[in-house]
Amino acid sequence: QVQLVESGGGLVQAGGSLRLSCAASVSGSSIDVMGWYRQVPGKQRELVATITRSGSTNYADSVKGRFSISRDNAKNTVYLQMNSLKPEDTAVYYCNVVTYSLRTYWGQGTQVTVSS
Repeated sequence: QVQLVESGGGLVQAGGSLRLSCAASVSGSSIDVMGWYRQVPGKQRELVATITRSGSTNYADSVKGRFSISRDNAKNTVYLQMNSLKPEDTAVYYCNVVTYSLRTYWGQGTQVTVSS
């Protein structure tokens, strides 16, 4: 069974930075895409950023130039560096993993709150 353990959320002032981490307890060779999504109450979960095993990245327009996703394949870990945070970035952030067999797994979520 795959488990995703997230860390790094918290409270930060607008303009500040946070770094999220997500470690996957699954064979690293079976993971294709790793990513981050976020959700606020009453809204659908939305893509923040994804990264493939080879390092190709994709970002939501709202975070381009401010957020950076990276991964360490040896550690089965994905990171999200969030800079220049805005109040509208406030959400629960979820780690997501897609394996080569097309199975999808979600982390438990970590709260990010940006105060104005």
